[in-house]
Amino acid sequence: MLKILQSLFGDGFFIPHGHCYLWQTGLVGLHIISDFLIALAYFSIPIALVYFVRKREDLPFKSILLLFGAFIISCGTTHLMEIWTLWHPTYWLSGFIKAFTAFVSVYTAITLVPIIPQALALPSPAQLEAANSQLKLTLKELANTQTQLIHTEKMSSLGQLVAGLAHEINNPISFIYGNAIIADEYIADLLKLISLYQERYPQEVTEIKDFSYKIDLDFIKEDLPNILASMMIGAKRISNFVLSLRNFSRLDESEIKQVDIHEGLDNTLLILQSRLKGEGSHPDIQVIKEYTDLPKIDCYPGQINQVFMHIFTNAIDTLKESMIGCNLSVSKARVIANQEVSNNVPQIRICTEFLDSNQVLIRIADNGCGMTEEVKQKIFDPFFTTKPVGSGTGLGMSISYQIVDKHGGKLNCISELFQGTEFVIQLPVKIN
Repeated sequence: MLKILQSLFGDGFFIPHGHCYLWQTGLVGLHIISDFLIALAYFSIPIALVYFVRKREDLPFKSILLLFGAFIISCGTTHLMEIWTLWHPTYWLSGFIKAFTAFVSVYTAITLVPIIPQALALPSPAQLEAANSQLKLTLKELANTQTQLIHTEKMSSLGQLVAGLAHEINNPISFIYGNAIIADEYIADLLKLISLYQERYPQEVTEIKDFSYKIDLDFIKEDLPNILASMMIGAKRISNFVLSLRNFSRLDESEIKQVDIHEGLDNTLLILQSRLKGEGSHPDIQVIKEYTDLPKIDCYPGQINQVFMHIFTNAIDTLKESMIGCNLSVSKARVIANQEVSNNVPQIRICTEFLDSNQVLIRIADNGCGMTEEVKQKIFDPFFTTKPVGSGTGLGMSISYQIVDKHGGKLNCISELFQGTEFVIQLPVKIN
């Protein structure tokens, strides 16, 4: 072993390589610089390969890359030996390094041959781009499908709730309202009978006279009809509210029908009436209606009413937030349908219009804080919401956009920061 090492690192009485260049400074320097730079490049490439392989755990053909690294390091070492042998004629060592390099290079080439068909089978950048585009489209369709499933489930739950609520309320209210009318007739007859007794028998018995004075009979005769009238008005209002619930949901109407858009808007507002009222020092939210004559349109009534519900709910939430954290300037009020939306009080303005192109236009504008451009660009994205966690699903406007699109219409959002928000719904009168 010692003899082998001595032969490898000994000069063996060979002549240094520099003698071949006659020790000309320029020629020797040229070879030194060239071999050094080549070796430096060879040594830097494997470092990059190793770093790349470690960062990409999913990379195929790692072994061939490592073989390439070993081959390149061997090549770099041979160039360093070229510099070394200029002064030290250890040609045996240099030869063994070249032999090792040759072995690694041949082994790498042999290993590379069966890998070539596999490498050729890898998708090209264009194919990857096409697959990526298809994947994005599939993910978008999946998100839309998920949104629709959630929407369908919500509508189904709402239908069961409204049907049960309408049934449970409508029956007793109908009973109360119907009997209140009969009771009114009975009481009117009884009061008339009492009046006849008073006319025919003006001389009252002391006991009857005292009791009449005690119960204030004159006041009862005057106030009792008013009480019955108030009861009937209240029952009628509840009956109208139940009817609005049924008209709003229209969940029993799964087919396209001709409906009055204004009726859907009014029914939705009636359901949200309690949310329009002010709280504490905050004023009520004003609703300004600017309706024009519209023809009945073909649509799925329950779905269109859902669109109105989502837009009105967002507007109410925005206005309530604006009253707390947004100082609005009157000079920046929006102008809708040639009417300025005042910023002194919270307002929702509804404008309807019949277009020449056989389309109807519904504009719903608020004078809240408005949106930034970034928020406006994402307003119709599924699951996007600016509300705190747990306060919203981010599906309302996405579902609304899909419903309007399903009807062959358009839903646009117009908004600027501190200038309110306007949703423009354009629907065809007839669905093709």
